[in-house]
Amino acid sequence: MSGGSSDRSDPDASSWGRVLRRAAAALLPRRPADRRRGWSLLVPVSLLFAGMLFTTTATTANGTDLRDDRRPELANLITARKLDVATAEKRASNLRRQIESQTKAQAGSDAPVAEQRARGQAQLGAAGLVAVHGPGVTVRLNDAPRRPDGSRPTGSPDDLVIHQQDVQAVVNALWSGGSEAMSIMGVRVISTSAVRCVGNTLLLDGRVYSPPFVVTAIGDPLLLQRALDGSDGVRALHAAATDFGLGYEVKVEGDVTVPAYEGSVALRSAQRSS
Repeated sequence: MSGGSSDRSDPDASSWGRVLRRAAAALLPRRPADRRRGWSLLVPVSLLFAGMLFTTTATTANGTDLRDDRRPELANLITARKLDVATAEKRASNLRRQIESQTKAQAGSDAPVAEQRARGQAQLGAAGLVAVHGPGVTVRLNDAPRRPDGSRPTGSPDDLVIHQQDVQAVVNALWSGGSEAMSIMGVRVISTSAVRCVGNTLLLDGRVYSPPFVVTAIGDPLLLQRALDGSDGVRALHAAATDFGLGYEVKVEGDVTVPAYEGSVALRSAQRSS
């Protein structure tokens, strides 16, 4: 007992004991009370960030539901724009008829007007502004169809759809084969027409067309078919049709009609070749 009393009264022993206890406390995990103090600081910070997030979301939504599917809205917008284009085209067609009627009436009593009108009428056919009919061919291009189980034939997505270069290859081959007049999807092709594809859809004169794409050409069917068979681009398309199931059909027409071009003939830009 006397030895224990002597240890307690020794100041050096007490100091070393306190040092060891403090070092051990620093190395040991925090007590629950310390953790609670940490959580007490984290909770208000989290609430602050949550409030900022809710405020930003409310401002962005502006009274709407951000989770709404916007596809129906986009579809309605596309439908409305198609209707606007159709309405504008109808109005333009009516105005052209009125101009033609008034020009014809004026030509009956004015010799210079009659002369210029006759000169213009002679150029309508070459410009594609009158309907033409006769023998020719129809080429039908289509994406690879789905199988009965809903799957697509083997190949990458690019292999299974008709591309812009495929349509251009057919059009260029038909022109080289002596086509006198041509239409794509029932729209007359003239010198300013351009074949453009957006994804697997065709953009022509401001309208969008989905496959199958139909190209009709008037001319000697034998020469037109020979030009198709001799085109490198069309041969590549034919090979893809065999490998990946793309649609490529050529039909000989005994008498087919290509309509007149009814779009704008105004040139927006031109460049003189040297």
